[in-house]
Amino acid sequence: MSNAPRWFTEALASPREDHTIDVGGTPIHYLAWGDPAKPGLVLVHGGAAHAQWWSFLAPFLARQYRVVAPDLAGHGDSGQRPHYARRAFADDVMAVIDDAHFIGPPILAGHSMGGLVSIVAASLYGNRLAGAIIVDAPVRKPDPESQERADRGPARPPRIYPDLATALSRFRLLPSQPCDNDYIIEHVARTSVRQVEGGFTWKFDPRVFTDLSLESMHVYLASVKCRVALVRGELSVVVPPETGEYMYELLERNAPVVEIPEAHHHLILDQPLSFVTAMRAILADWEHSTPLRRSHRPPPIKV
Repeated sequence: MSNAPRWFTEALASPREDHTIDVGGTPIHYLAWGDPAKPGLVLVHGGAAHAQWWSFLAPFLARQYRVVAPDLAGHGDSGQRPHYARRAFADDVMAVIDDAHFIGPPILAGHSMGGLVSIVAASLYGNRLAGAIIVDAPVRKPDPESQERADRGPARPPRIYPDLATALSRFRLLPSQPCDNDYIIEHVARTSVRQVEGGFTWKFDPRVFTDLSLESMHVYLASVKCRVALVRGELSVVVPPETGEYMYELLERNAPVVEIPEAHHHLILDQPLSFVTAMRAILADWEHSTPLRRSHRPPPIKV
């Protein structure tokens, strides 16, 4: 990564910790940065991604927070399960929170499928959270990774590539989008593969996407029990303006909505420093403000 800027290489070199816990018989791995005496911030990756997608961003947030990034079950260096559900992913996140021993309720920030998992956690366990930042995650349809693969039918066995170079050459973002930061793409690609008998394969279980039900996420979002912020990419095809507006209405227009200019769906890759700036602004405001009380609950939405 000879073309990588200094901020990126220095972030990757920042001290971090590796932890693994047992959640119902499944090993769940997570990374941690920063001082344990600082407030907690939990970063939840998207579908087919893993904790390393946050490794060049977490150090920028660890100046004020104890930052933790888990590998959800079936992803990264965590174990696999026979079946997957967003509620089970939310339970994984809460188990990591318990193991991290934060000084108080942490804030969640989840991208794409991780944003949907964060919505579920905020609905079920919001009284144990200080807030949830939902990053380019749609509510009216399944997350883009799941939909992309659900349309293909049953999960196929993981593809094995004969060598690392071949595997890296097949790495693609889903949904497809431009990203000029080749050094970031190379980093996430290299950390997305593992060596197996016969070559290299991806660090995720393909069954993750066929097992996930197409849940009505608006029910969870309308019943969150902690403060919420919404972040979307200006050019995102996953969360277009009308979807962001729908989510805003479900939150009774009581949440900040931040749009990152020139950002696509994978905005943590194509606009990383703008994303850090947006996160810092939201978190700084949350340190000094109190959300408005909800005057009423919206009527139930029939599905």
